[in-house]
Amino acid sequence: MVQLKKKILFITGSINQTTQMHQIAEQLPDYDCWFSQIFTDSKFLKLIIKHTAIAESTIMAGQFRRRSEEYLANHNLQIDFGAKLNQYDLVVYCSDLIIADSLRKYKIVWVQEGMIDKLTGWSKVVQGLRLPAYLAGNTSLNGSGNSCDIYCAASDGYKNYFTSMGTESERIFATGMPNYDNCSQYLDNDFPYRDYVMVATTDMRETYRNEDRPAFIRKAVEIAGGRPILFKLHPNENFERAQAEIREHAPEGTLVFQNGNTNHMIANCIELITQYSTVVYTGLALGKKVHSYFKLDELKRLAPLQNGGTSARNIANICRAYVEFEGQRDDFLKQYLYRAEEENILEELYA
Repeated sequence: MVQLKKKILFITGSINQTTQMHQIAEQLPDYDCWFSQIFTDSKFLKLIIKHTAIAESTIMAGQFRRRSEEYLANHNLQIDFGAKLNQYDLVVYCSDLIIADSLRKYKIVWVQEGMIDKLTGWSKVVQGLRLPAYLAGNTSLNGSGNSCDIYCAASDGYKNYFTSMGTESERIFATGMPNYDNCSQYLDNDFPYRDYVMVATTDMRETYRNEDRPAFIRKAVEIAGGRPILFKLHPNENFERAQAEIREHAPEGTLVFQNGNTNHMIANCIELITQYSTVVYTGLALGKKVHSYFKLDELKRLAPLQNGGTSARNIANICRAYVEFEGQRDDFLKQYLYRAEEENILEELYA
């Protein structure tokens, strides 16, 4: 009798989130892996998505879903939007801000996919009143819901942060974060420009946050001090508007990119200016002088582990152990001894 493979559903969002989920799934070839863009069972949110443009700038709809599903199709990955085709043994989430009620019956692993936004006064109100975390309007409460069985954090610093925000420490493993765990690889690239001050912008206006973009551009020009400048715009930004502002407030000859490999651009820069962007961690890992709306000491404390690109395997190992465990979550957490993949490799090398 042929034994059917257990099924795992990976919840995707932005391209960054989607590629990270793909990397984890690649480490689980012995399972039947499916993918779905993040979705909701909430009638209220479904109405918002269907009848307003608000969701178009979030991972719930619009270009994020289109780009994610194009990526999945191009890589011949199995899509089950809304988890309508199968029953699953495990679900891997990229955000705990919205977890569909229909998936709560399954084992759930959460994976950190990037920087967590600053906690705002409104975020504190939302958390204090136990309102739905997505009402914070940003990612400041992502990872803080204590609603998933297991949390995979980018670093020990982030593990401590999520614990301070309310997620039980026993549920959190510092696995590293795919896409940000092997930054030295980006030094070998064919990006044609070098020795510039790089500015990586954030889609604050597109996600309904206030920003004085002209002032930010002028500050970047001041920091550059006459050195060449390269702007890499967030993929969710209004390109035409952002480019026009740069042309108005930055020197002639300033380079502007909407697409391209951001990590390669950072590797070739001499200084990095960011707002609220996870790519600041790439700059830190590569020893660049960086600027951010976050405090530098805090960024260094939270910086993702640099483990030679083994984070996806670390997370996959946890997924495999948990999906095969027949007991309850608390029993699993008491018995499971997490070991980073790079530690396993070193033990094999020096055994």
